[in-house]
Amino acid sequence: MGSELPGATGAPAFTPDPARGRVFTVARAVRSTDVTPAGRLRLDALARYLQDAAEDDLADAGAAESYGWLLRRVALAIRGYPGYGEPVRLRTYCSAIGPRWAERTTTLTGPGGDLMQATAVWAAVGRADGRPAPLAVAFHRVYGESAGDRQVSARLSLPGPPGSLPGRPWPLRAADFDTARHVNNSVHWAAVEDVLAGLGWLPARADLDYNRPILPGQQPQLVTSQAGDQVRAWLLSGSQRLASAQLARQAPGPC
Repeated sequence: MGSELPGATGAPAFTPDPARGRVFTVARAVRSTDVTPAGRLRLDALARYLQDAAEDDLADAGAAESYGWLLRRVALAIRGYPGYGEPVRLRTYCSAIGPRWAERTTTLTGPGGDLMQATAVWAAVGRADGRPAPLAVAFHRVYGESAGDRQVSARLSLPGPPGSLPGRPWPLRAADFDTARHVNNSVHWAAVEDVLAGLGWLPARADLDYNRPILPGQQPQLVTSQAGDQVRAWLLSGSQRLASAQLARQAPGPC
């Protein structure tokens, strides 16, 4: 069964599905390869679910594109974690658009209701040169209605590490690299799972910025900092920041 978050005050607010426009839904089950020894869905497995749903949506829509997509940032709002063997459904749609990037919102639902919602910003990049590419007319035709007039920025906002913090090596494996020839975005969440393994709680909010692609030959260091019910983590290559994560035990209160 899915587990609720112990100790969190109030469930995080989820953005509702759009009243109009394309919403794509896919079903799957939580497998043994997706969970911790305690049976909880891992965040790196969730990241794979999100990417699979996005790719399935593009394929189903017949959106033949001359560019690829590079993930810039993800924000997770979490009410609970599905467990091993549970059937889940993912609803995904384009929730905002920028000149060369778009926001995708995906909600994971278990038998008892909505559990997780991810808001991700993807940048369109040329397949040949990796440079930012303007969104095609076909993209706006398929996804513009669900996005409405909502605009989104691709800017990253998570801070870097404060001063010099000790880190530990976080070795890369050949299996971490994908067709883009850099580390797949789900692997960064595996580093987050390493951080979670040392905590006594699970986050109700998790944010991750992809600062730079992690390339073959790099030797990242995993650096962490904790203050109360919030943990920050970074993957660094020398002085370069590769990724930044922020985990909060409680959902943010109303503004």
